[in-house]
Amino acid sequence: MRRVVITGAGTVNALAHDVAGTWAAMREGRSGIGPLEVAGAERLMVGIGAQVRGWDAGAHLERGVVAQADRFAQFALVAAAQAMAQSGLVVGEGADCGVILGTAGGGLQTQEESYRAVFAEGKNRVHPLTVPRLMANAGASHVSMAHGIRGPVFTVSTACASSNHAMGLAFQMVRSGACRAVLTGGSEAMLTFGGMKAWEGLRVMSPGGCRPFCRSRDGMVQGEGAAVFVFEEREAALARGAEILAEVAGFAMTSDAGDLVAPSVDGAARAIGGALRDAGIAPAAVDYVNAHGTGTAANDRTEAAALRQVFGGQVPPVSATKAMHGHVIGGTGAVELLACLMALRDGVIAPTIGFREADPDCALDVVPNVAREARVEVALSNAFAFGGLNAVLALRRA
Repeated sequence: MRRVVITGAGTVNALAHDVAGTWAAMREGRSGIGPLEVAGAERLMVGIGAQVRGWDAGAHLERGVVAQADRFAQFALVAAAQAMAQSGLVVGEGADCGVILGTAGGGLQTQEESYRAVFAEGKNRVHPLTVPRLMANAGASHVSMAHGIRGPVFTVSTACASSNHAMGLAFQMVRSGACRAVLTGGSEAMLTFGGMKAWEGLRVMSPGGCRPFCRSRDGMVQGEGAAVFVFEEREAALARGAEILAEVAGFAMTSDAGDLVAPSVDGAARAIGGALRDAGIAPAAVDYVNAHGTGTAANDRTEAAALRQVFGGQVPPVSATKAMHGHVIGGTGAVELLACLMALRDGVIAPTIGFREADPDCALDVVPNVAREARVEVALSNAFAFGGLNAVLALRRA
């Protein structure tokens, strides 16, 4: 089977509107979490989030595209353009390339604006492009049109594992020869009044900040944004002289088949172990794990136990970057993959910021508060979603 590498990366998130700025923020341990600026914010019980601030879609996209694209699709388009520019990939006729993106909510801003118009303002009509703006596949479709990609194009929606599932499928398609290259990652823009109210109902949101694996943690903080990557066949990338950011070495996905919202140690451990077996990598060879690390009591405790089950007493350094960029839901695994690339390329492990006190139930080296220099040859990226869906990627230094 073919080897798969990453030759381009792009992002828009609460830390920065590009990869370089995101890496700088991660090195410095900066937080993108702050007061939410959304209509109806005064009625929210949780008024913070990792919002993409200063966003001007018109500075990046043509006016017609802005009119057709919801905020989540705009993020995906800009991130994809950055990834393609870095990669230098020539699509040609595009039939042997694909786009696979993850999103949990799709065009929620469009949906909310339409509901508000009909129910709150009493209007009898909504925008004529409401359906194509809110559909979950809109981001992938826009990206395919922007770059002339005419092969497999689709969206994966598996809650918080969406982008890891999307990237795992992209990896498998390139490895099998089904595609020469795939633009993949995820995008989400769920920071609307209705989106926040829905999450408030679950009672898993922190009113003050995200502190993964910390004894005093009190919940997650929602974010928004996108990250998109070019996955392509290694020999083709080398032949055209492309810079290789990292190799995608393995992938596994499992289902808990248990509870809709409560995580499972066994399900998470099987996904972690499966990704390592798929890559042919021994647990002792892993140098860094980017944890799902939401900051909720249940997730962090379960993930820590799953890591101990796989690695025994030798769990490598683990960090949870959601404390900086928030939980980007369907796009979160893609944004977190950037931390893995930074570790593999630059030898810098992003910190778990906001950490105050160790929790005996989460006895891990969480790289607390300050980034760490280390040689990282192998990194894992974990994603565990509501519905009991787990997806883990294994990456190797180029």
